[in-house]
Amino acid sequence: MKNSIRKLLHSELLEKRISHDMAFFSKKHPVLLIVDSIRSVYNIGSIFRSADSAGIEGIMLCGYSPKPPRKDISKTALGADETVAWTYHKDCREAIKECKRKGYTVMAVELTDQSIAYDALKAEHFPLALIVGNEVSGIDDSLLALCDGAIEIPMFGVKHSLNVAVASGIIMIEAVRAFRSFTFNE
Repeated sequence: MKNSIRKLLHSELLEKRISHDMAFFSKKHPVLLIVDSIRSVYNIGSIFRSADSAGIEGIMLCGYSPKPPRKDISKTALGADETVAWTYHKDCREAIKECKRKGYTVMAVELTDQSIAYDALKAEHFPLALIVGNEVSGIDDSLLALCDGAIEIPMFGVKHSLNVAVASGIIMIEAVRAFRSFTFNE
């Protein structure tokens, strides 16, 4: 006989969720996402939503990336633009330098000749800043030169790229999974 599966009720989900007011005070995973020159407000909204779900420290928006407050970002983010810490840097190089000054390992999420697999993160990579780039051109070579390395999501089909919001969600969750495995298995 098969076990029956029951979807949780909205009230049950609310019991598990931290409050909006507590979002900025809850302990975060030592991961930052640097977002360089993403054009789509919908991609930005989706990135905020995934960042909230992953419980990362925050987002650094750079270049011409749209930034809150914007109704179209908030609608896609389902309000996560109000619960995820974020900063804006006109030049992504400044965001990278700030992360390095604070002791973060800075990794490009990009297919390069030296990328490591997304499941190859080690404890010494944390705290970790991940950079995602433009929807069409990816991360600029001048920014890659400032990174400590690159990390890639494996591609098994014909296409060798994912939508930037999808890739951001995957890489944030994988980074959090890796960090938690080091933290709780010590």
